[in-house]
Amino acid sequence: MCGQPPGYGSTAATPIDMPDRDAVLNVMERVADWQLTHPSSHSPTDWTQAAGYTGMMALAGISNRPRFLDALMKMARANDWKLGPRPYHADDQCVGQTYTELYFRFKDPSMIAPMREQFARILTHPKDGPLDFDPKHNPDRLDRWSWCDSLFMAPPAWILLSAATGEKACLDFAVEHWWKTSDFLFDHDEHLYFRDSSYFERREANGEKVFWSRGNGWVIAGLVRVLQYLPAGHPARSRFLQQYRAMADKILACQQSDGLWRSSLLDPADYPLKETSGSGFHCYALAWGINQGLLDRVRFEPAVINAWRGLVDCVADDGKLTHVQPIGADPKKFDEASTEVYGVGAFLLAGSEIYRLIPGGAKTTAGQTLARAKSR
Repeated sequence: MCGQPPGYGSTAATPIDMPDRDAVLNVMERVADWQLTHPSSHSPTDWTQAAGYTGMMALAGISNRPRFLDALMKMARANDWKLGPRPYHADDQCVGQTYTELYFRFKDPSMIAPMREQFARILTHPKDGPLDFDPKHNPDRLDRWSWCDSLFMAPPAWILLSAATGEKACLDFAVEHWWKTSDFLFDHDEHLYFRDSSYFERREANGEKVFWSRGNGWVIAGLVRVLQYLPAGHPARSRFLQQYRAMADKILACQQSDGLWRSSLLDPADYPLKETSGSGFHCYALAWGINQGLLDRVRFEPAVINAWRGLVDCVADDGKLTHVQPIGADPKKFDEASTEVYGVGAFLLAGSEIYRLIPGGAKTTAGQTLARAKSR
């Protein structure tokens, strides 16, 4: 169950006017500009930055202002198109998603060459140890996708590279290891992911299991990015869709009356502060499903529009996105002024799908982008 405050459920029953398409793009650009003028201090190949790049890339796909794409190209060139320093660590593979999306635009093989080499080495020397997250018993746990966040970081990068190169081994690796992680961390009763095995027995103050909003946001956003590039006839596609829809139903049920989600999905009363990073990923994933005809528009669209309005309410006048839970692994209380680049990434991903949802918005899908790229 989800603990909802009074008023929950009104989003699905009350008609909501669609936001103005130009206003959506304008607030996305303001948030992105704030981030560009207040650069994060994290390493440029870190997962925090990489999540931000995915959103900046989504904005570059609908904005006619070149500065967003220029910033991504500057970053990638400065990185020499290399991934992070830990070859097996999912967090250090996330930046490869943006390199590959840039490759789809410009068709320069050098953009994905280091990533191809690194993934080829992993395929030749794979790690297949346990997924238990106890460092005493499993010191190599971070070489596997042993925590739920990793499903946003790594599998889309592998599947994107497969789409770019036709290398089936990368696709097979991503699919196989997604389901190994899912079999370990997915709760089939709640249709949510534990953050890692250390949370299996933990409980919230209200007795519910601990399901972290951003952690599940990472997963459902990762599902979206996998489904975007998974071949239409792939034998695992129906299984991915089934999990996506099950999570979407649960996420919808956990939405609060202001449109956002709290840092604890099943104990929002104990974490009353709005939280925009998990909310951004949830909004993105649900809006994408409506745009792709995978989720019922009548049921999900009012909730998605309400979520977007809640996110926009957390944008300060100067474009700073607030209410972003700091780096962590579970629900926490935090300063409402907090921001982080990954929260901006989630916001921009959400905005890109809201923009497409509005009549007259851009309708380019990942598949169409890929088809155009292959035709060049």
